[in-house]
Amino acid sequence: MSVPLTIGIVGGAGWLGRAIAGSILNAGVVEPANLTLSYRRSRIEQFGDSFWTEDNQELADRSDIIIVSVRPQDWPSLSLDANGKLVLSVMAGIRLTDLCVRHNTDRVVRTLPNAAAEVSRSYTPWIASGGATEEDRAVTRAIFDACGEQDEVASERDIDYLTGLTGSGPAFPALLASAMMNHAIEHGIAETVARRGVVATLTGTGRLLEQRPECPADIVRTFLDYRGTTAAAIEEMRASGFDAAVRNGLEAAFKASISMGETT
Repeated sequence: MSVPLTIGIVGGAGWLGRAIAGSILNAGVVEPANLTLSYRRSRIEQFGDSFWTEDNQELADRSDIIIVSVRPQDWPSLSLDANGKLVLSVMAGIRLTDLCVRHNTDRVVRTLPNAAAEVSRSYTPWIASGGATEEDRAVTRAIFDACGEQDEVASERDIDYLTGLTGSGPAFPALLASAMMNHAIEHGIAETVARRGVVATLTGTGRLLEQRPECPADIVRTFLDYRGTTAAAIEEMRASGFDAAVRNGLEAAFKASISMGETT
């Protein structure tokens, strides 16, 4: 989808803002000359003819669509009047009503992409305010389809939960990869070999899950039924508290997302 509108990204020099910018430019959602990015400390030499500014209000005035990509704890100090324009928030925890009031618009979409937007493989849940139009929804889909995959969800509670499950998502396989690599190195495997083996295993698993119709639990059960080395590893991991650790971690992220919205 080609959107003949101007887009601004507050926090365009940050990791996520930069990733979204790269994805929407690569997908042709916006032309470089129609993209404005703001920065706090230093701009980056990227994105060709795009316009960079330190003035967030200048960005808002130049843009039809404003993407707010700052840390939630920095949001209270952000001064930006959207003057009725569409605002897309990618901040964890910040509520639709608070965004509407702060930025002077009833057209707000709360979203939560993840770091995989850098390679156009993010998953992004989102929900729109009552004032958002069908065109606003179409624009939101175009932007986050460019970043990977997206779903409109039923409630802000869904966004709060998915903040931990998918918003934090790349961190969890990375945590597993780090533990697997460390163990391999402890057993004398060369670091380059360990990294290549672990990364190939995780990326291959992702592709397998995409291609096969079974749910992940079915695949785990297949390995358990085979009663080989994988079954021995799974049973020991579960006995050591693997499932409980994952549940507790996701619950902690869910509670943190809710509390972030209450304290900003």
